[in-house]
Amino acid sequence: MEALLRQSKSMCPFLMKTSPATLRTLSTAATFTASPGGGSMSNLQVLARRCPVMGKALAVQTARTRLATVPGAARRYHGKAGKANLHTTAAKEAQAVNVEPPTPQPAAFDYEAFYSAELDKKHKDKSYRYFNNINRLAKEFPRAHTANKDERVTVWCSNDYLGMGRNPEVLKSMHETLDTYGAGAGGTRNISGHNRHAMELEATLAKLHAKEAALVFSSCYVANDATLATLGSKLPNCVILSDSLNHASMIQGIRHSGTTKMVFKHNDIADLESKLASLPPSVPKIIAFESVYSMCGSIGPIEAICDLADKYGAITFLDEVHAVGMYGPHGAGVAEHLDFEAHRTGRPTGTIMDRVDIITGTLGKAYGCVGGYIAGSAKLIDTIRSLAPGFIFTTSLPPATMAGATAAIEYQVRTNADRRLQQMHTRQVKHALGAKDIPVIPNPSHIVPLLVGNAAVARQASDLLLERFGIYVQAINYPTVPVGQERLRITPTPGHTGELQAHLVEAVESVWAELGIKRTSDWRAEGGFIGVGEEGKVEEDPLWTEEQMKLEETMHVKAGCRSIIGDD
Repeated sequence: MEALLRQSKSMCPFLMKTSPATLRTLSTAATFTASPGGGSMSNLQVLARRCPVMGKALAVQTARTRLATVPGAARRYHGKAGKANLHTTAAKEAQAVNVEPPTPQPAAFDYEAFYSAELDKKHKDKSYRYFNNINRLAKEFPRAHTANKDERVTVWCSNDYLGMGRNPEVLKSMHETLDTYGAGAGGTRNISGHNRHAMELEATLAKLHAKEAALVFSSCYVANDATLATLGSKLPNCVILSDSLNHASMIQGIRHSGTTKMVFKHNDIADLESKLASLPPSVPKIIAFESVYSMCGSIGPIEAICDLADKYGAITFLDEVHAVGMYGPHGAGVAEHLDFEAHRTGRPTGTIMDRVDIITGTLGKAYGCVGGYIAGSAKLIDTIRSLAPGFIFTTSLPPATMAGATAAIEYQVRTNADRRLQQMHTRQVKHALGAKDIPVIPNPSHIVPLLVGNAAVARQASDLLLERFGIYVQAINYPTVPVGQERLRITPTPGHTGELQAHLVEAVESVWAELGIKRTSDWRAEGGFIGVGEEGKVEEDPLWTEEQMKLEETMHVKAGCRSIIGDD
């Protein structure tokens, strides 16, 4: 072994940099690894066998040792290989004694190459996502500035539907709470993040939806994922029936549950019933769907789905993310809006909203803050609180955020002014764009989707609107919408006045003409597509009726209850 060390030291960086004392220790300290010839190997031999040069030399030496023990088979070698050709000589000698050189180890996985390949796919299919530097201005919203603070643009695609992110009552509550309680919550709810602000917010949400309890999450994505994953995995042999246009958070939650999933056609009650009828009555079933589908603006058939749930022993999971704050006399969503008068006069029992088992919503859209929640029976909420990792192991929302959200909900409970104005502006924009033959995908909600049908062109249209007209409308492409259904998604707010609307319509008309984007008449000539230009397509009336739009109310919120006295 000493001879081998002397021969190799001048060639090996490891041996050159290692002190003689360390080498001596390594060469004499035995390991418990059995050598090929029996016995044990020194630590230095173990290291040497991993070396691409010394490993082959040791293989030759091992083979020679084995051959020497067989009568007539030993071969004697004379002379020593020079340092310069030690590697080559070792390989040749290994071949001479029928010893296979060590198998070359495969190269380590190339992570950067993988990233590049995946991104290249996104670029090639035009679904790569670009992000614009848009900084909303609280005192000027819907105006914002770009990377240049002096460059103003108008935001036409915000989910802050009512402009509550700048509401004075919300900001005042957040400032006061921030100054008193600091920036963060301090941990998860179980450890140090449970406080009066969480309790007040959950009580407010439960009252809003006329449910026994509510539970707040860091986002509604997490709320949907955690709730469906927990229920789907815990209910024995559970089957979740999911609308084909459900949000990614619900799809992910179902996937995480590991349970059986059945997808029914979008808003197709007959297809849903056929799937429910195929399941045994004893099997737990969850029907997961939305009230407002945010990319097309369609409205889920909530009452009909509740009827099927009662008939087939299922529970209902209703995502009201894009509806809370926007519909109903208190802003509780579409389920409340469907029994407008009953809720307006404080009679929630027996309503459609009362029949829904689980309602999920967000604090980050119409309420202008951040966070998500579920509302339902006390036992359901306690079950999710106790079992869902997405709740248990996530840091709580900051006190200031929860205080601001509570203020926003309470503000919208007291008045319908913002949502009525938003609805009015939506109707005006839809009408003006339709008059220009711009293809607005028809729907009865506050969403204004403009069909483009090509990812690259949608991106071009978005860029032109921003660069030439100072209008920010993000392009929507796959996987948010199917390939071929790419669009621009416009969301008017109460702050989008007539002047801003006129500028938008003029800009969209110019961009459509310059890029040669199909108009409604073009789609009609091709037979129509997803509601645009389809013959015989009956356009649904807006969810807000003319009578509701004209209704004036005075809200009286009492301790422990909510009552509204109309002055009509």
